[in-house]
Amino acid sequence: MTSSARPFLNRRLAEFGTTIFAEMSALAMSTGSINLGQGFPDTDGPEEIREAAVRALRDGRGNQYPPGPGVPELRTAIAAHQKRHYGLSYDPDTEVLVTAGATEAIAAALLALLEPGDEVIALEPYYDSYAASIAMAGGTRVPVTLRPDEGTHDGLSPQRFRLDLDELRDAVTGRTRLLLINTPHNPTGTVLTRAELTEIARIAVERDLLVVTDEVYEHLVFDDAEHVPLAGLPGMRERTVTIGSAGKTFSFTGWKVGWVTAPPALVSAVRSAKQFLTYVASGPFQYAVAEALALPDAYFETFRADMLRKRDLLAAGLTEAGFKVFRPAGTYFITTDIRPLGETDGFAFCRALPERAGVVAIPNAVFYDHREQGAPFVRFAFCKTTDVLHEATGRLRRLAS
Repeated sequence: MTSSARPFLNRRLAEFGTTIFAEMSALAMSTGSINLGQGFPDTDGPEEIREAAVRALRDGRGNQYPPGPGVPELRTAIAAHQKRHYGLSYDPDTEVLVTAGATEAIAAALLALLEPGDEVIALEPYYDSYAASIAMAGGTRVPVTLRPDEGTHDGLSPQRFRLDLDELRDAVTGRTRLLLINTPHNPTGTVLTRAELTEIARIAVERDLLVVTDEVYEHLVFDDAEHVPLAGLPGMRERTVTIGSAGKTFSFTGWKVGWVTAPPALVSAVRSAKQFLTYVASGPFQYAVAEALALPDAYFETFRADMLRKRDLLAAGLTEAGFKVFRPAGTYFITTDIRPLGETDGFAFCRALPERAGVVAIPNAVFYDHREQGAPFVRFAFCKTTDVLHEATGRLRRLAS
């Protein structure tokens, strides 16, 4: 084979092409459909935070390269946030790292902490960048599948996708290096309980595993659910890299401001990889996010209550349209089962849905290694205005007829 005939994509990334989010968002544009697929809000976050970014630009703060670890104001604000909400103490100078969103934080952490051949246990279904980042690091992903409750799905009952802790424990081998945990969990909306997380911590300590925990939806938990940071459990602080993000909490996803909190040695390792990815990013926005993290409790409570109303609106509409609905305890996504509509293939269903109903969703199978496990499930985002959700549910009711 001549060099010109060789595939250009290296074998580690051969299974990854254009993301389903790009495909579905393009389909939404070409058909004029309502996009409930990709998880971005259709309104901006707090006006005072947007103005803080404008002020930083005008004052010349962040218009040039910011410090590699992040501007001191933001690192201090992140440490204060962890202390204020969870009682966790981090040194802003040595235990906090600002990243270009949570996606870079995940990639940098895995590139820094894995050796080729190391196994990484991830909860399946998983955010799609997990698989790509593990592959780029030369690791081997080992999925442990969250499985849905059986029974009535009326959009109101608290069915959830559950973790089998025995299966998790059995998945650990002598080659396991790291657990990749996500709670609140995208795409299922499951929030791992304190008891579940305590057992995960016990496994990590017993087997001397590192843990990377993606907690970007930490402020979007509903009903009786509680977000429990894994780093706060016994034996976990020294082995846990916690990832947070401003995009999900403050509705400025385009700013791409994320962060890592961890002990100095782990932060130093992640920074070593991160500096050769983006080096730095989002300079003026870092100052604005520092102010956002200091917003009063009323902001977080109002934000959560607004999303709760939207969750219930969309859940009711999807139920009326004929879906089985798993009411999420966290995030701003709802997973549904399409089998009551006579469908079994989520990919085909989502590709046809814009023409059938003028709405775009995401097939959950893209988040699975075992695609058959996710085949009948479809994810909808409810981080949209109430008017948009009313219009979308009205359109989806066409499916019932």
